Amino acid sequence: MIKTQAEKLNIQQREFSDQEILERCLYPLINEGALILEEGIAQRPSDIDVVYVFGYAFPAAKGGPMHYADRVGLKRVFDKICEFRDREGELYWKPAPLLEKLAKEGKTFAEWGAEQEA
Repeated sequence: MIKTQAEKLNIQQREFSDQEILERCLYPLINEGALILEEGIAQRPSDIDVVYVFGYAFPAAKGGPMHYADRVGLKRVFDKICEFRDREGELYWKPAPLLEKLAKEGKTFAEWGAEQEA
């Protein structure tokens, strides 16, 4: 059934690396977190991390999606989201403006949060 539907939609099936699976799961969380910050729903990136660690059992050692993004590098996250967007379309892979801005400035969510508090 999956093969038939993939053929109908002209989707070429392929293997996914563990790294790509991780990116496809976490980068949308990070992107949505950036939208939440832009909209003022959360005041600080750490607020989002607390919700994910204590509310959704995000691995505490990773510190939450926003902290994880800072460790990986926002440019890397942004570039990968753009790569997915270019391959699969903007419907699900549209980078948040805040993520794009910070990635281009070489900043982190933590730095952005500190600026907002000042």
